[in-house]
Amino acid sequence: MPRAKFDRSLLPERPDLSFEREIWRNGARLVAGVDEAGRGALAGPVSAGVVILPHDRPQLEERLAGVRDSKQMTPAAREGWAEIIKENALAWAVGFASSTEIDRLGIVPATRLAARRALDDLDCGIEHILIDYLILPDLNFPQTPLVKGDARSLSIAAASVLAKTARDAQMVEMDALYPGYFLASNKGYATSAHREAVTKLGPCAEHRCSFSPVAEFYGLFPPKKGE
Repeated sequence: MPRAKFDRSLLPERPDLSFEREIWRNGARLVAGVDEAGRGALAGPVSAGVVILPHDRPQLEERLAGVRDSKQMTPAAREGWAEIIKENALAWAVGFASSTEIDRLGIVPATRLAARRALDDLDCGIEHILIDYLILPDLNFPQTPLVKGDARSLSIAAASVLAKTARDAQMVEMDALYPGYFLASNKGYATSAHREAVTKLGPCAEHRCSFSPVAEFYGLFPPKKGE
């Protein structure tokens, strides 16, 4: 499905509760924001965060005023705000799909699997989800996919922060198990140093064999015409 175009001038200064309030006014109270992290990395899992914010907590937007799309935050800011999100959320969870599952299923189905695992970890009856662009099939409650959702919905932005910090922690642990790939600093993404390490050392067990340049290392991509 091609990504829909979105007028960036319509983005709010920071993610807010506009979408959540509209759903709350229509009677649903347990609205979950969902977002992923690690979708484009060469190594490690993809993660998905789920956050349900309370509909009746005073000044909730002010309490979470520093929460943004996780990619726009420094690591220290993400770590600090992750704890504040957990303190203010009614419920939260993070799910993962492994690099092996990514290779077997494809990145989009694996991302959906991580999201479903996070949703299944919650022991409350979700009534609606707000999700950053994806659609999750076979849910028994409504969902609203939002282009640039992590910049527009506070619930989605909060989910992005938890997904990112949880995955980053796993990548730091993997760096100790698989030295030489700089996973603690690049978090599995295709930096030049990471790509050079794959060429020099070969992929490790956490690399995604279906992703370039890992697939190229194994000769899994067919040669281009004329080669």
